[in-house]
Amino acid sequence: MKFKLEKTLSLVAVGVLSVLQGAQAAPVYEIKNIDADTFNLNGTIENTRNGYGMSVNNNNEAVGAAKGKKKLNVDEDDDGVIDIEDGVSDAETITYSVNLPILANNFTFTSIENDATTPWLPTFESVNGTTAPTFPEVDPVNSVDTFYYGINDAKVKVGEMTAAEQKVDYSGSSTTQEYWYYRDYEQRGFVKDDTNTEIPLVPPYIEYVSKQDSGDVTVNVGGFSSATAVNSANMVTGYASTDISKNSASIIDSCVSNKSDTAPIDICVQNRQYPNTNGFRDIQYQTRGYVWRYEAGTIAEALLLPLGLETTNDNVYTGQGLGINTDGVVAGRSHVYRKGDTDRLAFDAAYWTKGADGSYQYNWVDVDTVKDVRSSIAYDINDNGILVGSYNKYIEGYPRDKFFYMDTSDANAELITPFDLYNNVSDLSSRGRDINNNGQVVGYIETTHDKEKPRPKAGFLYDIAKDEFTNLNELLTCESKGFEKDPDTDKWIRHEVKLTDGTGVEVTYDSEIIIVEANSINDSGTIVGTAFIRKPSYKFDTDGNLVLGDNGKPIFELRADGDAVTAFLPRMMVLQTSGAEVTDEWKAANNCIDESGESGDYERKGAASLGWLLMLPLVWLRRRRK
Repeated sequence: MKFKLEKTLSLVAVGVLSVLQGAQAAPVYEIKNIDADTFNLNGTIENTRNGYGMSVNNNNEAVGAAKGKKKLNVDEDDDGVIDIEDGVSDAETITYSVNLPILANNFTFTSIENDATTPWLPTFESVNGTTAPTFPEVDPVNSVDTFYYGINDAKVKVGEMTAAEQKVDYSGSSTTQEYWYYRDYEQRGFVKDDTNTEIPLVPPYIEYVSKQDSGDVTVNVGGFSSATAVNSANMVTGYASTDISKNSASIIDSCVSNKSDTAPIDICVQNRQYPNTNGFRDIQYQTRGYVWRYEAGTIAEALLLPLGLETTNDNVYTGQGLGINTDGVVAGRSHVYRKGDTDRLAFDAAYWTKGADGSYQYNWVDVDTVKDVRSSIAYDINDNGILVGSYNKYIEGYPRDKFFYMDTSDANAELITPFDLYNNVSDLSSRGRDINNNGQVVGYIETTHDKEKPRPKAGFLYDIAKDEFTNLNELLTCESKGFEKDPDTDKWIRHEVKLTDGTGVEVTYDSEIIIVEANSINDSGTIVGTAFIRKPSYKFDTDGNLVLGDNGKPIFELRADGDAVTAFLPRMMVLQTSGAEVTDEWKAANNCIDESGESGDYERKGAASLGWLLMLPLVWLRRRRK
């Protein structure tokens, strides 16, 4: 059912979806990138800790991002390479400093069904000259961070990157430092096609002219841009900087006027673009949504997506394109005065349509049909004009996100909030992240009702035509959850992993895989996103080094009963239908639930999705070893 205060889809849209979908039961899904023998999830590239599936096209070709080099420190007198692939390693310590070399911590990969070696195996792909993460690291060390966000059927890929490290001679007070380090820009969208042609999406605003008594000084501030999605016509949407804030201009002026041998302008500006202790950056840009048309290795056209309001002051306003359909209709969000009321400034979901003159027109998503919405966002729109996103409001005294969809082809359409896991509109936060042309929506929803604690999440599948909202974990085969059949009892039991650690003792733990977010679904129902996989935890000393045994292997943390301490790691997952349907008979045959009814320790550290990176300018991660 749907939230009864909302309108339903137009009759035309319902008719289209009904023809496409028919009256069928929910499909059974399998995770396709699991090793059948070890139950390991092949969900990130070698020597990285976390992996995330971001987008999949209709040819079953996906892109993703790997994040966090593993912290593989060993004692200084040990020069061997330690293989710790089977356990949880800490990520490198993150720091922000112009005094340290820049080491990349984010990498792009592709994953395709017809991989010659292993189907859906994440494979590193270079962008802007990046090199794959290695251990031990080799010179030159990669300094470029990259992310993939989208791929179309012609294998045109889009995402974000940083510039490579630059350095200038150091002339400060330190007697040991040789260089200062900076980048020409911290975030720039790009397009990469199947011929490996790369085109950066240079934003309109990258330089600031500082007015000084001695004359004008032009300062490269870099600006920023992002490419978030690409359609079948190679139209790319995202956002870009168009100006700088008044306060930011004053900051850069001070960098110029106070220039000295101990603070070059580039270094001063770079330092002020780093996040402070509160996570905010001193230098801020005006941001507008954009559409770029990629054609034969060039950007043939760049079109601005207008804000939802007229700007008459120096405040910082933001607009972002986040999804685009075949007709070039863009989904995203923008600052807006709701219904023209200047006392009601909000950051709300929007969509942009192209007019007869070739320019884009802004359309506000009317959130006033839902009471007391604080903000909203639209992530995607399909070729039938169905928009998906989420709004944020207080529910039972706490701010929660709720997934919505809307038929933009109906002039009188209102937001529809489907009933979720408990056949009502619960207080569980949810976000709809993607929709295919069959009206199937994927995203995530919280799964517990804790008020004061972080809540675990699960990926969901919502079918508009059938009005069916399902936790994807409930559609999985038992093997995709980490279970196998006990040959003696013919019951489902968790696969037991056995490992020998540095003490020579065999430790065991049970396999477990949980889908926590679905980011993309193609028209055949293939889904990519993020799953947690259970791994044992290694023991580290107070200096952050692995504790090794006499045999040179790492030592696991053990519980009192001798079993390994475990935690969850995020990895890309790929789901495809098995050919079966979820029926009562299927449920009876696939009754694989732990007897305790518990899923074990829920480790959240380092496990957040990359989805937030699509929302705001990146706070890029710079690292140094402890």
